[in-house]
Amino acid sequence: MTELATTLQTLGRNARRAARQMAAAPGAAKAKALRTMADLLLAARERIQAENARDLQAARERNLEPAMLDRLKLSDRAIELMAIGLRQIADMPDPVGELTATQTRPNGMQVGRMRTPLGVIGIIYESRPNVTIDAAALCLKSGNAAILRGGSEALHSNLALAEVVRQGLEAAGLPADAVQAVPTTDRAAVTLLASMTEYVDVIVPRGGKGLVAALERDARVPLIKHLDGNCHVYVDSHADLDQAVRIAVNAKTYRYGICGAMETLLVHADVAATYLPAAAAEFAAKGVELRGCARTCEILPTAVPATDEDWATEYLAPILAVRVVASIDDAIEHIERWGSHHTDAIVTRDLHEARRFQREVDSASVLVNLPTCFADGFEYGLGAEIGISTNKLHARGPVGLEGLTTLKWVLLGDGQLRG
Repeated sequence: MTELATTLQTLGRNARRAARQMAAAPGAAKAKALRTMADLLLAARERIQAENARDLQAARERNLEPAMLDRLKLSDRAIELMAIGLRQIADMPDPVGELTATQTRPNGMQVGRMRTPLGVIGIIYESRPNVTIDAAALCLKSGNAAILRGGSEALHSNLALAEVVRQGLEAAGLPADAVQAVPTTDRAAVTLLASMTEYVDVIVPRGGKGLVAALERDARVPLIKHLDGNCHVYVDSHADLDQAVRIAVNAKTYRYGICGAMETLLVHADVAATYLPAAAAEFAAKGVELRGCARTCEILPTAVPATDEDWATEYLAPILAVRVVASIDDAIEHIERWGSHHTDAIVTRDLHEARRFQREVDSASVLVNLPTCFADGFEYGLGAEIGISTNKLHARGPVGLEGLTTLKWVLLGDGQLRG
């Protein structure tokens, strides 16, 4: 066995042992650990930023893009926000042990379901060192152990943050090995971690399409993930067109690089001639390039003719595909063919059409009269999220504390026998 494999096996054994302890940990201890971590994080600000400076210097020497440097930097405000997030998660209800759907059977026995941790969660992520804190906090609150493998560009930052987490765990009487950071930049560690079925229960990849696609190909451990965020807004014939303009512009331009950004705008033919010029003016003011179907280009001569590749593309940039459709059926068919089952929205005042869209569009989140950029765990009231899943099993949409748990059946009787 290679040295790297031995290291990963050790992390796995430690995590499995810690996971059993975390599953039984009282909510008060977990909350204390999280609040202590917040205090330690602020107290260790200078040391953390010194380690972060090492990563930033190396990143500049590698000529990483300014956006990557921005995500990598741990400013005073970034550290303060992490501490706030830790306290918010500490204050959230503990999902572990929650009983749901209890009923009493005719023979008097009680049957219910209890929420329990998943076990050991491997988090594989890139660029953003704040994920070290966010992921650790969510895993701990939900009674799990975590093995964290951050990007090579943030190694020193991630190790410093993980040490704060471990100190907080120990201060609360919990096992420090409930959170462990992989201490190497070797890319083979990702494949090894995703193959350790004897120790790891689920992998959550938080990164670009290349990372997720590679894990889909190579992982033996189940994944909670999404590959693409090819999101749509459909403007129905019964839409409030002024509202529809505002929603579409927000869906696209709130932030271009998020997975919930709208990438294709679908417009009912009955309103296209009125709606598209108004929307196009707003998009032009924000520098968004429009790529349209033949009917769109007739209405908007400045639009670039779209190809099939445009319907399939997650741009993550100021580019928007636009298509005029004859009906809600055509809109739903387009989304089914070209979408990624992430987040899709309809703008309409027709309740029947709204409900039909929500029933028939097979996406993790389906919105009515709202922009797709609302696809975020915080906006859903989850407090935080570990990622967004387009899986159908076991978590779908933004994954918060409940998504990091599962349910087991629990029965209570008084000596009943099955006859």
